[in-house]
Amino acid sequence: MKILIVEDEIELLNTTLEYLQKEEFICESAASYFEAEDKLITYKYDIVILDINLPDGNGLDLLNLIKEKAPEMGVLIVSAKNSLDDKLKGLDLGADDYITKPFHLAELNSRVNSLIRRKKFAGSKNIVFNEIEIDPEAITVTANNKTLDLTKKEYYLLLYFITNKNRVLTKEAIAEHLWGDNIDLVDNFDFIYTHMRNLRKKLKENGATDYLQTIYGLGYKFGE
Repeated sequence: MKILIVEDEIELLNTTLEYLQKEEFICESAASYFEAEDKLITYKYDIVILDINLPDGNGLDLLNLIKEKAPEMGVLIVSAKNSLDDKLKGLDLGADDYITKPFHLAELNSRVNSLIRRKKFAGSKNIVFNEIEIDPEAITVTANNKTLDLTKKEYYLLLYFITNKNRVLTKEAIAEHLWGDNIDLVDNFDFIYTHMRNLRKKLKENGATDYLQTIYGLGYKFGE
């Protein structure tokens, strides 16, 4: 899952970034309103952790941008201890949850995971697609009750496909989601083919149907 952290307190930003990366999230950061605006216009994220008190702009305007551009994106707003009005405005504008400073990083992680389950998996703990089952907490995949030996990238590639089943995903979108925003600077995305081939092979070896489809000239699709 790909997260954008919008926070102008650099120490808190770096601490949050480091913590969530250890939790295996792909994380990007923005330390100002205009940096966040640029990233939100250019890239896609699953979750935005949004400090609404930014020195160079109103975070609630960013929330409006998110809801206009990508209403499916989850938003967790961060507010000061005494700013009840900002919390209520944020929730009224479509934020999914809020957390108040100062907060424990473990609580932030728990809220992020809860938000992902609500937005992506209808609140379910595990994600099931026919004979394939993913346990996001254990970071494991089973097919026909057999555990697959996947690399981290293969795991997140499968998770990305299943959460976007029956949608055509471009190589650029896949690379950006799994390797971060700056991957768009590489010359080509041929390395994705290797991960696709290995994932397909491991699924088939465990008796799973080959749901991965190559859409010529566009990208890939996962579905029946």
